[in-house]
Amino acid sequence: MNFLFKPTDIAPLIFFRVAFGILSFIDVLNSYLYYHLEKDAFNPERFQFPYYGFEWVQVFPDPWMTLFFAILLLLAIAITLGYRYRLACSLFFLGFTYLFLLEKASYLNHAYLFCWICFVMIFLPADRAFSWDVKQGRQVRWSHMPSWPLFLLQFLMGVVYFFGGIAKINPDWLRAMPLQIWLPAKANVFLIGDFLKAPASAYFMAYGGLFLDLMIVPLLLFRKTRVPALLMAIFFHFTNALVFNIGIFPYLSLCLTAMYFAPNFPRRTINSIVDRWPKRLGWMRVPMLPATPINEASLQQYNGNKSWQVGGISLLIAIHVLLPLRHHLFPGNVAWTEEGHRYAWRMMLRSKAGAGVFVVEDLATGEKERIQPRDYLWYKQERKMYTHPDMILQFAHFLQKEYEAKGKQVAIYADIQVKLNDHPKQRYIDPARDLTQIQWKMFEHSDWILEPTF
Repeated sequence: MNFLFKPTDIAPLIFFRVAFGILSFIDVLNSYLYYHLEKDAFNPERFQFPYYGFEWVQVFPDPWMTLFFAILLLLAIAITLGYRYRLACSLFFLGFTYLFLLEKASYLNHAYLFCWICFVMIFLPADRAFSWDVKQGRQVRWSHMPSWPLFLLQFLMGVVYFFGGIAKINPDWLRAMPLQIWLPAKANVFLIGDFLKAPASAYFMAYGGLFLDLMIVPLLLFRKTRVPALLMAIFFHFTNALVFNIGIFPYLSLCLTAMYFAPNFPRRTINSIVDRWPKRLGWMRVPMLPATPINEASLQQYNGNKSWQVGGISLLIAIHVLLPLRHHLFPGNVAWTEEGHRYAWRMMLRSKAGAGVFVVEDLATGEKERIQPRDYLWYKQERKMYTHPDMILQFAHFLQKEYEAKGKQVAIYADIQVKLNDHPKQRYIDPARDLTQIQWKMFEHSDWILEPTF
């Protein structure tokens, strides 16, 4: 573990802090403008799909919700500038995680990854250079840092690539599903539309994505193959940004991918740009550092409690290695059952759509009523619910409480059919099971999810 405490240039961490702050600002602003203002998704009078165990996380009524977004935006600026960095990062982690937990229907892998990065950044010395905290004397300027902060960022990106690649080794992806469904519909995409509608494009992207996910980390570990690996990543992520609406994830991934380059890459990059216009940009030149750290005494103090640091790093590694494997605890196809799908980096792997109704039976009279979920949910909630059994169960329990408030005891059944990729549409939930009598169990298979015949 000694390599974790070897002194290294602090420049990549400072680069990432600035990039992380800017991307945080963009992501929060997008959530406010799109989800809150345009879609009214954070309305306390509307039904929310909470994560199990976090039902106590509730939406603020306006103007408090708007004030919350404003504070998050200010915290993102503070992180970018390195102003009161530790406090700003801690509060931003709490705020962003709160936003993430509000609505399960809005789950995105990049949002989940961002929560972890927010947490990890609290403990990294990202304010020890090029920061307002150093300028105002709250922190001592460092030229070097221990290697473990850089290792953590590399690991977080590496685990996303690796498990993303492993998840692609499945029969549907190997025959370019669902890309054969998605890409022809993207023929009007700027610049690459003609390429996307070509029949071979789906196979090129399927196998190219599989190769990149599995091989990019080994390629980045060797100096001679880093530049080709980065060029592949740039092509891959910018293509995804053009074709799919995945927010800041491509840009976050590229920033994390850059962490695999030599630690002085930000200095060399800036200086190479400055050298092109020495008269105009000469003031931006960044001095290269000597191999021996100037502030070794500070580093020794920062590394004073190595056992706690190694323990924390080991725990984080264990979580990120084991959690994506939990779907093996359940029988069946995880793309169908969704059991163990979240937090496992199973990204863009399937096209899945469903439709149906809920049947509410009054236990006193035997009278039955068909409920359309769209009467209660906005379109994204409805679309996601049909294909996620835990959300189907949550909505059934919500309906149960609605009828109990009217003084009625009811049984609730779901009549839902789902289509996965190009497979035929099939019944998803056992229509004979009363969902009010079922409780979700995190690590047990739900036998009321019907097995597909394909």
